[in-house]
Amino acid sequence: MDLENQQRVKDAAEKHGAENIIVILGAAEAESAGLAAETVTAGDPTYAGPLAGVQLGLSVYHAVEPEIKNAVDADVYDEQIGMMEMVLDVDAIAQEMASIRSQYSKY
Repeated sequence: MDLENQQRVKDAAEKHGAENIIVILGAAEAESAGLAAETVTAGDPTYAGPLAGVQLGLSVYHAVEPEIKNAVDADVYDEQIGMMEMVLDVDAIAQEMASIRSQYSKY
């Protein structure tokens, strides 16, 4: 997650309260999604950005997880994400995200 997006997430959590923020990621690989998820929950593991050492504990999901897919209009989901869902390793992404949530999410 780049430094600008880290700052946006941090600002939103400060403005609206971390308990009111859900981060939805769209990374193509489980490892990169996990790194971004860790950043918004436990803090930037590279200690390079605004979230270095900042444990927000945010709720974080990937766009292909059932919780998000079921919350979005089916036609919109198919139009925006459906094609990518067919080529991504959805199971690996979901496992990585669940692992990060269980370890670091507070909400």
